[in-house]
Amino acid sequence: METHVEIKPVHIAEHYHEISAMMHELHLHEHSLFDKTAAWSDIEDSYMRHVIKMQDECDGTFLIAYLNGVPTGFIFGYVEDQDDSRIEVYEGKELYVSDGYVAKEARGHGIYRKLNRDLEQIYIDKGVRRICRYTLVNNTRARMFLESEEYAVTRLLYEKWL
Repeated sequence: METHVEIKPVHIAEHYHEISAMMHELHLHEHSLFDKTAAWSDIEDSYMRHVIKMQDECDGTFLIAYLNGVPTGFIFGYVEDQDDSRIEVYEGKELYVSDGYVAKEARGHGIYRKLNRDLEQIYIDKGVRRICRYTLVNNTRARMFLESEEYAVTRLLYEKWL
């Protein structure tokens, strides 16, 4: 069967339940990689308010991938302004990619790569020249993908839980 992938920008508030369900899947995956990841039921309301606010107030873009008409993945990013604490040479706006996920059963079709490239192009067209994103250190799949897309590790976050 031939697959057809369609990428659509959506407003989070208008697709709240569909997006929350996909975010829940992302959080389950993240919890499997890091046991300190909060349960979605504990953070859903506040996190969804946050992403809606970032979309509305920080030039955010939420893209959903539909595989043969079925929502199967997403990516979300928004613009962050640099403040006086910056230490890098770059002084423009930067895209922060905060969330992204493709359902297990839909992987292997290049869906996340297409989501990522479409999101990047939206912001390149707006003049953004720096993209920042985080992933868990043991998320080898995401790290390999990012490196294949020419992202470079620039900082490591160390945590100590007391």
